[in-house]
Amino acid sequence: AKSLNEKAKNRCVALCIETRPDFCSEKDIKNMLKFGCTRVGLGVQAIDNSIYKIINRGHKIKDVIETTQRLKEYGFKVGYHLMPGLPSSSQKKDLEMFKEIFENENFRPDQLKIYPTQVLKGALLVDSFYKKEYTPYSTEEVKSLLLKIMPLIPRYCRVMRIMREIPRFYLIAGTPNMALRHEIENELKKMNIKLNEIRSREIGHVLQKNKDLKLSDKIKINKIEYTASKGKEIFLEAINSQDILFGLLRIRFERNKNSPALVRELHVYGPAAKLKENNNSKIQHKGFGKSLLKEAESLSKKQGYKKIKIISGVGVRQYYKSLGYSLDEDGYMVKLI
Repeated sequence: AKSLNEKAKNRCVALCIETRPDFCSEKDIKNMLKFGCTRVGLGVQAIDNSIYKIINRGHKIKDVIETTQRLKEYGFKVGYHLMPGLPSSSQKKDLEMFKEIFENENFRPDQLKIYPTQVLKGALLVDSFYKKEYTPYSTEEVKSLLLKIMPLIPRYCRVMRIMREIPRFYLIAGTPNMALRHEIENELKKMNIKLNEIRSREIGHVLQKNKDLKLSDKIKINKIEYTASKGKEIFLEAINSQDILFGLLRIRFERNKNSPALVRELHVYGPAAKLKENNNSKIQHKGFGKSLLKEAESLSKKQGYKKIKIISGVGVRQYYKSLGYSLDEDGYMVKLI
């Protein structure tokens, strides 16, 4: 099925698997590679062992740290699902948690889903809510917290989603506001507070909100270096003078120079273009991906690495083959440099 999909009319360019921090062993990871997975979402919820004990989560912060490192070492993009407002938490504690996630090298995920805690039919929190032992944040409390959190998210991280799309029928307590993200972004704009996270800077979303915007065509590649999970990460972004994001690449360097450099993500933003389509009105197929990859190869050489491995969606393999990469036995696209 994977071989067929490499050249199919409709191709799987990325596959995400969601799991728990304590259900992501090396064996699990190797299975995910076999499935063609490129991104893993971890149900982290919080980074607080006392909260984990209260909600009977079944794992500890140690599991989050170890799994995050293991996934990055295999080249996966790592997303965290976080739940502000869990039992025994507070707005102050939740704000500190988000700060810790990006200040502490043990975490620093590539993506986030932020799900304010809700009381849903069938959940254990229902009893606590009716006994008045637990009260979720109100809509205004959630908004107040997120207005502080969103500006903290660094340039290399993408906030995939705020709020889960759960039918109102199941909701007993907690904010029902599905337009929360839109409202928060509008309020921050009025306050002249700029968001740095990826989604707010993507060309597609920017043009959706500003259809008459005149785009600057002066594109440069910006480089951000940071350490995470005992490795060196370089985040490359193709941006214009308006700080609009056209494409990005994540590359990881392990301490052992005999290990290959790992490209964990290459993504060009904008409306999807058909294969080989070269439409001047579209961003894709303009060479941004090639430019980012060429820069990654150059940086890898300078760092002393002799080989690059790319974790690739099955449907993108032909693209990498056209750039001199070949498929190895573990499903990575590899090239000697």
